[in-house]
Amino acid sequence: MRAAIALAAGFLVLLVGGGARFAIGLTFKPIVDEFDWARGELGLAVGLYMVVSAFATFLAGRLADRLSPRALLTAGTILGGIGIALMGLISQPWHALLLYGVVFAIGNGAASLVIVGVIVMRAFPGRAGLANAVAISGMSVGQLLMMAILAPVMVQVGWRWVFIWIGVAHLVLLPLLLGLPGRQAAPLAGEAPREGLSLREAARKRQFWVLLTIYAICGLDDFFVTTHVVALAQDSGLDALFSGHLLALMGLTALAGVIAGGIESDRVGPVRPAAAVFAARVLVFGWIAFDQSLLSITIFALVFGSTFLVTAPLTVVFVRESFGTRNLGALAGLITMVHQIFGGLGAYAGAVIHDATGAYDFAFVVMLVSAVIALGLTLLLGRPRGA
Repeated sequence: MRAAIALAAGFLVLLVGGGARFAIGLTFKPIVDEFDWARGELGLAVGLYMVVSAFATFLAGRLADRLSPRALLTAGTILGGIGIALMGLISQPWHALLLYGVVFAIGNGAASLVIVGVIVMRAFPGRAGLANAVAISGMSVGQLLMMAILAPVMVQVGWRWVFIWIGVAHLVLLPLLLGLPGRQAAPLAGEAPREGLSLREAARKRQFWVLLTIYAICGLDDFFVTTHVVALAQDSGLDALFSGHLLALMGLTALAGVIAGGIESDRVGPVRPAAAVFAARVLVFGWIAFDQSLLSITIFALVFGSTFLVTAPLTVVFVRESFGTRNLGALAGLITMVHQIFGGLGAYAGAVIHDATGAYDFAFVVMLVSAVIALGLTLLLGRPRGA
């Protein structure tokens, strides 16, 4: 029963938190139009969010190894709910910087997939890949469900209520979080003793740096595509409505991909599903670099979407198999932080390349080369002896 509660809580936290992250995209234009801001003024808040939440994720993961993950998840949910709800009251750019870029970022980083991953890993030690995939699929469901619900809210009563209702959704989660286990004093039944390497010891291993490089490249690809795929579709002649639907359909294929990856991870380990992700990306980046017809863009988006979240539940599995569980939260948090920081770089680099060249062609070549490198590094990982 407690394991089911842990899985349900993790799923719903990531559903609400994932949907909240997309709310700024939904409300971006209405906000800047109402206040006559430059887009960069609000865009700076989004950039600050990515950096602050990345570091918050790492720190929360490190604390989860020493404190109660339930307390961290609860505190992050409360803080994130307050920050996003108060976005409904902003009137100056610095308000968005503070509330979205700092307060919401810290809360969302604490109530992140790393903390959820630690909780779910302990609840389902024998099926960690599938269980984490189910929990993390909440992010895809949140993208689809919350945007579908909140878009009519914005049209009918205004963008401010979008943020207020998301804040309310965070608070609704709190009773469910109280049912989660607290600090783990001893391993659960069926779970191996919590032994493993410290951060310093892990950093002496080749596996550590290979994993960091793989996840950095993964983040570079992820945020480049999700930031620019709608603009690419519109540049090629698709209308705004269809382009938006294309992004939603990517969420559906991501849901299928992450579940399949979790099942495969439990069956044969995390290397094969991770390698499949980068092999698929090599194919679609190679294709889209030379053919940007409407059909090619649609296929590219859907295939890439199926790879988007696959590596997320594999993070804690890679860490457990490579370095043990003693510092599971800290190591998984560090890898996720690197993923997110390079994700911001990918989103920014795509914009710079397009501004300089008038197209995304060179960016696709860069992403193709990076995917080839990531595929090679993933195949080098192998499965740790005795895993």
